[in-house]
Amino acid sequence: MFGKVRAWSRRHEKLAGVLRVAPLATLCAILVVPYANVSPTATTVGPYLGVAGYVALSAALLWPLLWRDRAVASFAVIALISFGQWLAGVNPLPANLAVLVALWAVAYRCSFRWSLAAGLVTELGVFLALSRWETPTLGMFFSASIFTVTVWLTGLYASTRRRYLEGLEERAERAERERDQQARMAAAAERARIARELHDVVAHNVSVMVVQADGAGYALDTDPEQAREAVRAISKTGRAALAEMRRLVGVLREDEQADTDYTPQPGLGQLEDLVRGSAVPARLQVGGAPVELPEGQQLAVYRIVQEALTNALKHGGPGVRALVEIDYSGPELVVRVTDDGRGAAAPRSADGHGLIGMRERVGMYGGAVSAEPLRGGGFEVLARLPMVKAA
Repeated sequence: MFGKVRAWSRRHEKLAGVLRVAPLATLCAILVVPYANVSPTATTVGPYLGVAGYVALSAALLWPLLWRDRAVASFAVIALISFGQWLAGVNPLPANLAVLVALWAVAYRCSFRWSLAAGLVTELGVFLALSRWETPTLGMFFSASIFTVTVWLTGLYASTRRRYLEGLEERAERAERERDQQARMAAAAERARIARELHDVVAHNVSVMVVQADGAGYALDTDPEQAREAVRAISKTGRAALAEMRRLVGVLREDEQADTDYTPQPGLGQLEDLVRGSAVPARLQVGGAPVELPEGQQLAVYRIVQEALTNALKHGGPGVRALVEIDYSGPELVVRVTDDGRGAAAPRSADGHGLIGMRERVGMYGGAVSAEPLRGGGFEVLARLPMVKAA
C-alpha cells in the first residue's frame, strides 16, 4: 500500500512538473517569431519596441517562471512587470501569458488565500488590459475571465490532489511505523515472558539440585543409599530442566522451522505431578468443582505453585513440609501454598525475581498475590485470580 501511494505521488508530481514546464517552453518559442510580427503597424497603440526590446521584455516576463519554489514571488514579479508595461502603454505580448502560468503555480503550491489573491490580481490585469487596448464589452471580459478562472481552478484541483496524495503517503508511513512498532513490542513481550519462564525453570530446578547435592554430601558417609537417591534426583531434575530450557530457548531462534514440535505448556493438570515430584514433601488439596481455565491462566497458577515450593525448599529449613490448596468454590480462583518452615526467621534472599514474576503473572489477569510469613512459623503464598472460562 505504501509503495502504491508513493508511486501515485511521484506520477502526480511529474505531471505537475510537465504542466509547469510545457507552458514555459511554449512561451519561450515566442522569442523566435518572425520580426514582422513585432514590426510597427497601423494599429499599433503603444511605442515600438524593436526586436531587442521585444526579446528583453519577453525574457523579463518569462524568467520568473523558473523560480519553482517561489510561486508567490514569481507571480508578483510578473504582475509588476505587466503593470509597468500597461503604464508605459506597451502593447501586450504573447509572453504576458506568463501571468496565467504563474497564477497556476500559486494555486498549485500555495494556500487558498494566496491563490485567491493571485486570481483577483489577474482579473484586475485582464480588466486593465481590455480597457486600454480594446473597447471592452461585458462579453469580452466574461470570456477572458472564464479562461483565467479555468487556469486558476486547474491549479486548485492539482493542489488538492497533491495534498490528498501527500496525506495518503503520510498515513501509509505512519501505519507502517506503527505496524513495525507493534511487532517489536510483541517480540519484546514474548521475550520477557520467556525470560520469566527461564527464571522459573532455572530457579526451581537448580534449587532442587543444590539441596539434593547438599543432602548427598552429608549422607555420603553415613547413608550411601540415601546419597545415591539424592544423586539420582539431581540427575532427573537436571534432565528435566535441560529439556524445558531447550524448548524455551528454541522459541528465541529465528531460524527455527515452522513445523517444530514444542511440548505443551504445563497447566493445572500437571499440578499433582509437580507436587508429587517436588523435593519438599507436599500434598495437594482441591476445593470446589474444577473449572476449565485458559492455558495462560493455568500456566500462571502452575508457575506460582512451582515458585512457592522452590521458596519453601530454599528458605524453609530442614524437614519443611508444604500444603498446596486450589479453591474453585468462590468467585475467584484461590491458590494458597503454605509451609511449616522457619518463616520470618529465614534469611532474606537477594534474588527477588520470583515474587516479582508471580505478581506480574497474576496482574495480567487482574488478580493479586501476597507472600508473607505466618505467625508461629511458616510461610504463605496467597494468590487470587478472577476465573475466566476457556473459550
